[in-house]
Amino acid sequence: MRSLSGILLKSKKMDRCSFCGREKKDTSLLIAGISAHICDRCIEQAYIIAQEEIGKKGEFDLKGIKLLKPKEMKSFLDLYVIGQEEAKKYLAVAVYNHYKRLIQTSVKDEKDVEIEKSNIILVGETGTGKTLLARTIAKMLHVPFTIVDATILTEAGYVGEDIESILTRLLQVADYNVEAAEKGIVFIDEIDKIARKGDNPSITRDVSGEGVQQGLLKLLEGSIVNVPPQGGRKHPDQKMIPVNTKNILFICGGAFDGIEKKIAQRLNTQVVGYKADKSKGQIDQKNLLQYIAPQDLKAYGLIPEIIGRLPILSFLMPLDRDTLRRILTEPKNAITRQYEKLFEMDNIHLTWDENVLEYIVDKAIEFKLGARGLRSICEIIMIDAMYELPSKNEKEISIGISYAKEKLEKADLKRLKAA
Repeated sequence: MRSLSGILLKSKKMDRCSFCGREKKDTSLLIAGISAHICDRCIEQAYIIAQEEIGKKGEFDLKGIKLLKPKEMKSFLDLYVIGQEEAKKYLAVAVYNHYKRLIQTSVKDEKDVEIEKSNIILVGETGTGKTLLARTIAKMLHVPFTIVDATILTEAGYVGEDIESILTRLLQVADYNVEAAEKGIVFIDEIDKIARKGDNPSITRDVSGEGVQQGLLKLLEGSIVNVPPQGGRKHPDQKMIPVNTKNILFICGGAFDGIEKKIAQRLNTQVVGYKADKSKGQIDQKNLLQYIAPQDLKAYGLIPEIIGRLPILSFLMPLDRDTLRRILTEPKNAITRQYEKLFEMDNIHLTWDENVLEYIVDKAIEFKLGARGLRSICEIIMIDAMYELPSKNEKEISIGISYAKEKLEKADLKRLKAA
């Protein structure tokens, strides 16, 4: 016969959670199994952990992807980005081919032709929509996507971030699922800021220019890179995560301010007299960016090796008056719609006078800030209304031309006085 103390001890053990050790009296629910118990808190924690693990495995599963055709991708971009038909077409084709390439690599066949990735570079003035295109295409992607700024990158050992930090951010987006990250897309913004500072050799190292370009070569081409999981500088005691960049698509964007001079020199637009080519007269002098070629990027300061690893070159057109006017009201996330939604959340109905919209566009052209300038001007005009109206009982507000001019002129006077 078992002793009474032994039975009581067994009973006491059975009346507590086998995972966290809480007693029955400390739990709302204690479920009994064959030889163990589990409380309600541990059930909730187990459910959360299971959902996270399932999400990591299934979120970027290529088998479940519905492959959108390039025209369908462009139609989606049209909802958010006005104009830039050429750039949207290039971007849609690049992403579509990337999807097909990922599907091909997941199904191994010795007879298949191995498709190489085609990295893309977008050139356009500030405010024309390079970053917006990247952010918009990220909305419809089923692969890890990240945007990084090239201006913070330096050679290893110098103040700034190592080139490998690009892949650290991609890993973070993929929840450190290396297999998913190796099939992702990276948008490198401000690629023009790492151009060589000059053609003449210098006694000092160009650690944030040509040095970064040299470091990017292995990433763009495709190689196994050891990445620090938490970013920062490498050190011997740190555990590294090997990432193969062979299947990562890189999209680069930059303003390349002043590259029009390089294009003009190549096209020889200043030639006059009998030797002048008749075709030179058909060149659009106001928009030389549309004639951009790889040799112009080389003349600007990109090394030939990196240009060769960015085989698809596209440009973004400067925004004319009609395009800027459409940007104000037509996109799904148009600037005017954003303000209307903000006021609607306070039960205030906002309307815009047509003359105000024309005035905002005129000022944006005057300041030469592109689409980015539209938001800045609207913010100056609307700041007082957004500050005062939520505390009042007014249910409607109409922005007229006199109100807009008053607010903008007042802001300009303040800046002049500060200067």
